[in-house]
Amino acid sequence: MAYVVTEACIRCKYTDCVDVCPVDCFREGANFLVIDPTECIDCTLCVAECPVEAIYAEDDVPEGQRQFIALNAELAKEWKPIVERKDPLSDADEWAARKDKLGELKR
Repeated sequence: MAYVVTEACIRCKYTDCVDVCPVDCFREGANFLVIDPTECIDCTLCVAECPVEAIYAEDDVPEGQRQFIALNAELAKEWKPIVERKDPLSDADEWAARKDKLGELKR
């Protein structure tokens, strides 16, 4: 069972989670992060670090967010690894509490 980044990360891209990942399983897109399920070792360290609570164990992903399980796996194959913390997007704080952001995802 891997961990999954969900919709709350879109247009925020806080990277606190990247800093604590012992296996570098995060992948970076323009305005979203994903976890490579083949690399994730289920350590749970990233969950507590996410300031927008976007990361869930695969079995605990909320019902309305289940499509992010497949999306993480798909995009992890296309996007490059991110291994160091970066500044969040400039307007991340404005987007942090918004809902229904899937349409904002840049592939």
